[in-house]
Amino acid sequence: MIFTQTKKTLFFLFFLGATAAVSAQETWTLERAVQYAQQNSLTVKQAEYAVEDAQLSLKGAKAERYPSVNGRGSFGIQNGRTIDPTTNDFVNQSVSFNSWGLDANATLFNGFRIKNNIEQSNVDLKAAKKDAEATGNDLALNVASAYLQILLAEEQAENAVTLLAQAQEQLDQTDKLIRAGVLPENDRLDILSQIALNEQTLVQAQNSVETSYLTLKQLLELDPNKDIRVQQPPSDLIPEDAAPEMLNLENVYTRALTTQPQIEAGDLRMKSSEIGIDLARAGLLPSLSIFGGFSSNWSSAALDFNNPILIGEPTMVVGNPKPVRINGTDALIQDITIDQDFEIPKQAYFDQLDQNFGQNIGISLGVPIFNNFRNSINIERAELGIKNQRVQNQQIKQRLKADIQTAIANAKAAKKSYEAAERAYEAADAAFNNAEKRFNLGAINTFEFSTAKNNADRSLIDLTRAKYQYVFNLKVVDFYLGKKLTL
Repeated sequence: MIFTQTKKTLFFLFFLGATAAVSAQETWTLERAVQYAQQNSLTVKQAEYAVEDAQLSLKGAKAERYPSVNGRGSFGIQNGRTIDPTTNDFVNQSVSFNSWGLDANATLFNGFRIKNNIEQSNVDLKAAKKDAEATGNDLALNVASAYLQILLAEEQAENAVTLLAQAQEQLDQTDKLIRAGVLPENDRLDILSQIALNEQTLVQAQNSVETSYLTLKQLLELDPNKDIRVQQPPSDLIPEDAAPEMLNLENVYTRALTTQPQIEAGDLRMKSSEIGIDLARAGLLPSLSIFGGFSSNWSSAALDFNNPILIGEPTMVVGNPKPVRINGTDALIQDITIDQDFEIPKQAYFDQLDQNFGQNIGISLGVPIFNNFRNSINIERAELGIKNQRVQNQQIKQRLKADIQTAIANAKAAKKSYEAAERAYEAADAAFNNAEKRFNLGAINTFEFSTAKNNADRSLIDLTRAKYQYVFNLKVVDFYLGKKLTL
C-alpha cells in the first residue's frame, strides 16, 4: 500500500511540473505557425529570390529601350620605329600618346525584340510569383500535418496519463480484494504488469510529443531549444458538416484548377514560350540603330609650329651690290639677310585636345542574309519549347488530379475508419466498465480484467489516431478547394 501511494504521489508531482512548464511556453496557433514558416523558410526564401531575379530581368528588358552611352580613354608609350600620330611619318623615338572618347548608341528597330522581351519578362515574373505561392502552399500543408501530429501525440499522452492513473487505482482495489481473501496474492502481479505497460506507453507518448515538436520546429526554422506549445483545438475538431462521401472528383478538380498557383504558373510559362517564337523570328528582320560620339587625342611628338622659340640675337648679313635696270634707270640692289636660331616647342596638352576634337553621328542598318542557319534553328528550338511546356502543363494537371483523387479517397476511408474506431471503442469501453464492476466484486480474475482493459486502451489509441487522420485528410481536401488551413 505504501508503494502504491508513493507511485501516485510521484506521478502527481511529475504531471504538476509538466503542466507548469507548459504554462510558461509560448502558444502557437496553426495560422501563426503557417505564417511564420512561410516568412522564414529557406525554401520559400529561395522562391522569393527567384521572384526578385525575375524582377531584375524585367527591369533589364525595359532598360533596353534607352540609349547606351560609354566613355573611353587610353594612355600608352611606343618605343623604337613607330608612327608619329601628328604627321603619320615613321620616326624612331619614344612617343607617349593619350586619347579620350564618348560614344552613344540607340536602337531604332530590331524586329520588335525589345517589345517582346519586355512582355516575356513580365510573364516570367508573374509565373515566378505563382511558383513562390505554390511553394508556400506546400509548406503550409506540411506544417498542418506536423501540427496535427503534435495534437495527436499530446492527446495520446493525456490518454496514457489517464490510463496509468486508472491502473494505479486498480492496484489499490486489487490489494483490498487480496486482503479480503477474494483474490490470490499472485493476481497483484498482473496489475503491476499492467502498470508497467501503461508507464511504457506514457514514456513512448511523451517521446512522440517531443519528436513531433522537433519536426514542427524544423519546418518553422526555429531553435530546437525554443519552448513552444500548440494551441489545443476545440472539442468539435471534426466539422459537423463534413461529408467526404459527397465529394466529387471533377468538381474538386475544376475548383483546384482555379485555386492552385502551379496551374496558373504553367499557363503563364506557356504564354512565355509562345512569345519566344516572336523573339526567335526577330533574327530574320533588319535592325536599325543610330550612333554618335566625340573623341580627341594627344601625342608627345606633336610640335607647335605656329609658336617657334627664337634663340640668341639676330645676325645681319649684307651681300655685294648687284646692278639692275628699273624702268630704264640703272640701279644697284644689295641683299640683306637676318639669321637667327630657333626651335619648335611641344604642343600643349589641352591645345592638342582642342585641336584634335572630333564628332561623328550616323545610322547603322543590319540586314540578315545568311547566319549558318542560326535563326531557323532558334525558331525550331522555340517551337520545341512550346511543345515541352505543353507536356509539362499536362503532367502538372494530371498530378494534381491524381493527388485530388487520392485525397478524396483518403478522406472517405478515414471517415469510415473513424466511425469504425468509434464503435470499437464504445464496445471495448462498455466491456471494460462491465469487467471493472465484476472485478471489484471479485467475480473475475485479474487476467480477465487486464484483457478487457488492454482492449479498451488499444481501442482508445486507435480512435484518437483515426480522428486526427480524418481531420488531416479533410484539411487536404480543403487545401485543394482553396480554403485557408485553420482549426
